[in-house]
Amino acid sequence: MIRLDNIIKQNGHQILFIDASMGLQKGEKVGLVGPNGAGKTTLFRMITGEEPPDDGIVSVDPGTTIGYFSQDVGEMSGQSAVMAVMDGVGPVSALAAEMSKLEAAMVDPAQADDMDAIIERYGEVQQRFEELDGYALEARAREVLAGLSFSQDRMDGDVGTLSGGWKMRVALARILLMRPDAMLLDEPSNHLDLESLIWLEDFLKRYDGALLMTSHDREFMNRIVGKIVEIDGGSLTTYSGNYDFYEQQRALSEKQRQAQFERQQAMLAKEIKFIERFKARASHAAQVQSRVKKLDKIERVEPPRRRQAVAFDFRSPPRSGDDVANFKGVHKSYGSQPIYAGLDFKVRRKERWCVLGANGAGKSTLLKLVAGEIAADAGSVAVGANVRMGYFAQHSMDLLDGDDTLFESLEDSFPQANQGQLRTLAGCFGFSGDDVEKPCRVLSGGEKARLVMAKMLYDPPNFLVLDEPTNHLDMATKEMLVAALADFEGTMLFVSHDRHFLAALSNRVLELTPEGVHQYGGGYSEYVASTGQEAPGLHPGG
Repeated sequence: MIRLDNIIKQNGHQILFIDASMGLQKGEKVGLVGPNGAGKTTLFRMITGEEPPDDGIVSVDPGTTIGYFSQDVGEMSGQSAVMAVMDGVGPVSALAAEMSKLEAAMVDPAQADDMDAIIERYGEVQQRFEELDGYALEARAREVLAGLSFSQDRMDGDVGTLSGGWKMRVALARILLMRPDAMLLDEPSNHLDLESLIWLEDFLKRYDGALLMTSHDREFMNRIVGKIVEIDGGSLTTYSGNYDFYEQQRALSEKQRQAQFERQQAMLAKEIKFIERFKARASHAAQVQSRVKKLDKIERVEPPRRRQAVAFDFRSPPRSGDDVANFKGVHKSYGSQPIYAGLDFKVRRKERWCVLGANGAGKSTLLKLVAGEIAADAGSVAVGANVRMGYFAQHSMDLLDGDDTLFESLEDSFPQANQGQLRTLAGCFGFSGDDVEKPCRVLSGGEKARLVMAKMLYDPPNFLVLDEPTNHLDMATKEMLVAALADFEGTMLFVSHDRHFLAALSNRVLELTPEGVHQYGGGYSEYVASTGQEAPGLHPGG
């Protein structure tokens, strides 16, 4: 269906692909993995024809429709979210737009003289719209948007007023509604809450076209793909199985390669030692010559390329009192929308609460209340004795000074630390070599999130309040963070849509639902086992 054969592609001085090949067959679901900057987005752009390879062939079967979702959603405004989604499906959306203009004209007194012509045109347009099954399409567009957590108001509101994250969902909905023969999805799991993520997972499992996707969400990837294509050092390697299976296979082949490399090195050392020892003796000249020739002909085994994953060792945070945070009779509303009405909730030392709830249930509000970012309308929120809080939210990234380099930013925060300590810290969070000289203003969302997290955890507080800490993190950084936080001796209160993160780190669950607030004594895995659902409001298997 889609094939890349012997692709060569260079980006500036960086060679991304050398003689790389892969295929995507009808009905296959494939995960694309590789370190940041390895060329995942470039690969997508070559398949869609946006970028040609420097050499090699990209072939797509004639008549194959491709839907490509990327993080770059472009400009959207002047139409409703539903219209914007239907826009991706061709002529139907143009007819829908004309119908809504004609409907407005019918009730406009200024156009009364033209009413006959308007009504006649409306009849023609409506007939064509019905022929193309337009009403069913609108219903499907609304169904997809509802799956991605859009309320009716948001569906019908101007798409231009939406935040970047919600515009991403509109762009994603457009591809899903299109139901192309092949979907290329670049990080579709970013910016989604847990409910939307589970809905999307279900949708993609049922989708019968070919799928090639990247995702930093391990659980999401595991449940959807049956094959992994890895970009590593310019080549494409295909593994059958899901992400966990790929990791095992990769570790196994690295181990075998290392053993092969070591055996060859030992053999080479022995041969070289013989040559060195006897090269001056005429009696051994023939033997020495034959061994030199033999060495020249040997194909050298390359050692496996090690992925630099630096473990981060927490310093022990100072001990807090046993009562870390206490909500008593808390009321909070936004306008006429009540969020909390008499919330009682207590966080004790060493508890790790994950907060679950659908969009608008008040997850971030709870974290803002405890961090002192907003005040309760009534009731009290008290933080206990000797509590030192670290609060991470999406806007934390806006507080970085754009003119500082990454390293200067760390130095400003920790003037007592030496250069070596700060470089190690930067390395733990995925910044190596010249990365530390980048000005903060050019950092990507993921890099900013990693920098803010590094600053927060270097001299750790004893109470971490984290709002979607993994949003922009790649899998390697996420794994490092999970490993580091597993050993963290303090208290945690967090919101995350990453099920691996939730399961690994929580030992308590606070569930916010329209029916009320529920507290569970076990962690996320126990919550799933006891409720039969992975998120509030979702029914088992639905």
